[in-house]
Amino acid sequence: MFKGSFVALVTPFKNSKIDEDKFRELIERQIKNGTDGIVPCGCTGEAATLSHDEQKRLMDITVETVKRRVPVVTGAGSNNTSEAVSLTKYAKKAGCDGVLSITPYYNKPTPQGQYLHFEAVAKAADIPVMLYNVPSRTGISIKPETIAALNKIDNIVAIKEASGSIEQVNQIVALCDITVLSGDDAMTLPIMNAGGKGVVSVAANIIPKEMADLVKLLQEGKIDEAQKLHNRLEPFFKSLFIETNPIPVKAAMGIMRIMEPEWRLPLCPPTADTVKKLEGALKKQGLI
Repeated sequence: MFKGSFVALVTPFKNSKIDEDKFRELIERQIKNGTDGIVPCGCTGEAATLSHDEQKRLMDITVETVKRRVPVVTGAGSNNTSEAVSLTKYAKKAGCDGVLSITPYYNKPTPQGQYLHFEAVAKAADIPVMLYNVPSRTGISIKPETIAALNKIDNIVAIKEASGSIEQVNQIVALCDITVLSGDDAMTLPIMNAGGKGVVSVAANIIPKEMADLVKLLQEGKIDEAQKLHNRLEPFFKSLFIETNPIPVKAAMGIMRIMEPEWRLPLCPPTADTVKKLEGALKKQGLI
């Protein structure tokens, strides 16, 4: 199930409320363009500023809209284990196919604390768990040895790896058979060449077909073609991180008139210079 191009879907807001109609529209756009899975309520979906009721509502809408056409793997993490457990239980109740569970942030648990946290999450509900390692946001990384130990728990089956380290990926692949997906668009090619199975993509919000094509080429072993596509897309990947994600990706979607961008504080609209750079990146890709 955890293979291919998954989109880390943005959350559209309108007057500070979730724009449910636009959210459904964005999901349909993804499926139409070949995206293999939908990931709501992640970092790109601004989960940090969503209430739990809002997260649960987005889970429900995603499941209702997708209608089993592709897997739904919802963000359900927290640095509070009891909250992560509660969200994971709800994801199972809502009919999600899996949960994305981030490393506890701010409190920076030890490897043993990380293990106990994810063990509690996994045991909370009979649902596949994708770990999420993103030290740039959480302040701490999951060691490969901890990941291997967690993979012995039946329903901990995948990891979204966003450490930026191929050495980390190589060690994970060597130590266990957990499914590795890139958590960074620019690392999709090297991670899949190292044994990864796909990507949870920010860029797919803009270029879903291209991300699906890139992953498919790599799955089929068409390395030269994949390398050419990667080389074309890499500058665009970088443009989406000029400012904190998801500020640039939402701004780009606004430029393309996919949606009217709105962010929740403390995220805010991008600078004029960022908008200019995004316009240049979009023009270079022939998107505007």
